[in-house]
Amino acid sequence: MGFDRDLLWIVGLSLFVSLSAVAAAGVIGLPLGAALAISKFRGRETIVVLFNALLGLPPVVIGLFVYLMLSRAGPLGAFGILFTPTAMIVAQAILVVPILTALVHRTVAERWAAYGDSLRADGASRLRAIPELIAMSSAGLLTAFLAGFGRAISEVGAIIIVGGNIAGVTRTMTTTITLETSKGNLPLALALGVILVSISIAVSAFAFALTRRGHSE
Repeated sequence: MGFDRDLLWIVGLSLFVSLSAVAAAGVIGLPLGAALAISKFRGRETIVVLFNALLGLPPVVIGLFVYLMLSRAGPLGAFGILFTPTAMIVAQAILVVPILTALVHRTVAERWAAYGDSLRADGASRLRAIPELIAMSSAGLLTAFLAGFGRAISEVGAIIIVGGNIAGVTRTMTTTITLETSKGNLPLALALGVILVSISIAVSAFAFALTRRGHSE
């Protein structure tokens, strides 16, 4: 019973942290990616290239950065959130923001190139066109958020640094797999691995079903 309860808690925390991180990243990445897709200003291409380059951002570097920011000597140390799920959400969100921004930019830029003239002919400004473009790009945006969720749910390096892998507090599926494998407890590590893969497949299948339903309507 205790084993099952601990396992459920670990899975629940993993989902909570990852979904929260993707939601927080979406608040930043969705409007930023859309704005970059339709705006014209000096340095825009440089910013787009930068976000695409950050797709390969090393998680441990982000973990170290967030750790330094949240440690007692850091500028945000007064909040006391280091080694808590909140710190893990912050680290994962930073990793996901470039993914969402880059993928949203690509998707919305394609729609803007195809329908931008029509939207402007109807009197829509660039700013007013963003909601319409986002609605047209639902399938691509869903793919972007899935990619962000996949990056978040599979993350281990950054969240170990800022979360500490504390039992009953910050231990997630990936950090538990790492710990239990090093201890030789392969049954638990394998069980969590199966659950992690199953969640990824279930989320992808659900998104695919939604996309097909949207195309059929």
